[in-house]
Amino acid sequence: MRWSVLEHVRHKMLQVIGLIGVFGAIGAGYMLEGGKFGAIMHALGPELLIILGSGVMTMLISNEFATVTKLIGKFKKVISGPGWRKADYIDALCLLFLLARIARQEGNMALEKHIENPETSVVFSGYPRICADHHLVGFITDVFRSITMNFTDPHKVGEMMETEIEKHHHEELLAAKALATVADALPALGIVAAVLGVIKAMGAISEAPEVLGAMIGSALVGTFLGVLLAYGIIGPIAGRIKGVIEEEGLMLGMVRQVIMAHLEGLGPQLAVEVGRRSVPTRFQPSFAELDEVVAETGKSVRTKAD
Repeated sequence: MRWSVLEHVRHKMLQVIGLIGVFGAIGAGYMLEGGKFGAIMHALGPELLIILGSGVMTMLISNEFATVTKLIGKFKKVISGPGWRKADYIDALCLLFLLARIARQEGNMALEKHIENPETSVVFSGYPRICADHHLVGFITDVFRSITMNFTDPHKVGEMMETEIEKHHHEELLAAKALATVADALPALGIVAAVLGVIKAMGAISEAPEVLGAMIGSALVGTFLGVLLAYGIIGPIAGRIKGVIEEEGLMLGMVRQVIMAHLEGLGPQLAVEVGRRSVPTRFQPSFAELDEVVAETGKSVRTKAD
């Protein structure tokens, strides 16, 4: 049910290959044109300091400290990708099936012993990866806690969940937006670095043509780096983080679908089928696959409880 090792490695290496490919394609094309890396390497350090240094500072100016801190933690997702896999969606569906079955067979109040202490619950304890995500567990337990308090109108509960999902999604995307803002600023900061280089060259106008040529060439490295960093590295990374966050957010949407179906009167099996259809296509289990796992889960948990 888990990804194969080969598929997992391939997924992780795609972004690394792309990043190497950007530099490889540009470097190879530059060499084929007869370009020499000496001028670029000579100006690389100072130009990067001006462009990236000021770029990072603009991010600090325009964002809260919490957003910057969150962005640092999001960088690992560029390589690792979304945290949820097919097995995790199946686990979440099984967990919701069990909670819905308890509420249907024993009444909503029977949920209390599970949602108040999920770490000791026989239902939650069977899904350690789900339980490791405190926000997801909190989302599920808070909604079912409201249900035990007789808040069972499917439309109002759905609106409540939708508001929570939108808020969480907005907060998670702040990091990606902060990085995208830096990417947008880098070409202009590259021009700033280039202008400074031209100012330096104009101050040495009496020098020999070859000296002036080298100085102007170094100045143009700033424009080159600003555009390369913006559209070849930082921008794509920001887009990747945004995409990962959006895909991970589909888990909450799936939970919402199942709970609403449950409140609308559908049986536990049908409720998780509604949720299954909202699982991302590449992770979506078949009807027969989920039906088999849910049936086995129901028997296993019933045995433990007995």
